[in-house]
Amino acid sequence: MAKNRNKKKRDGSSAMDTASDQTVVNVPQAMDTSESAAPKQALSAPSRKVKKGVQMKRTKNVRKMKAIAKAISQNEKSVVKVSKNESKTLRTQSAKKLYD
Repeated sequence: MAKNRNKKKRDGSSAMDTASDQTVVNVPQAMDTSESAAPKQALSAPSRKVKKGVQMKRTKNVRKMKAIAKAISQNEKSVVKVSKNESKTLRTQSAKKLYD
């Protein structure tokens, strides 16, 4: 079901309302006989569809930013993984020294 969002509430008056005491006078007006020609297109530039380069640039930037963010997160994960492995090796070596 469609919602009537664009309809304005009408309080009985509108922009087209006119007072009832005014009379409409039909005065004949002169007819416009001037000729207007359509503007001519330049012969050297045929009409073509122009591709929007902005949107491609925007999507390219988004992909680039996502790739950078992914690379940073993978780098941080690898740093955490390396530090865990180092701490593990230190613990095992210290445990071995206790029993030797």
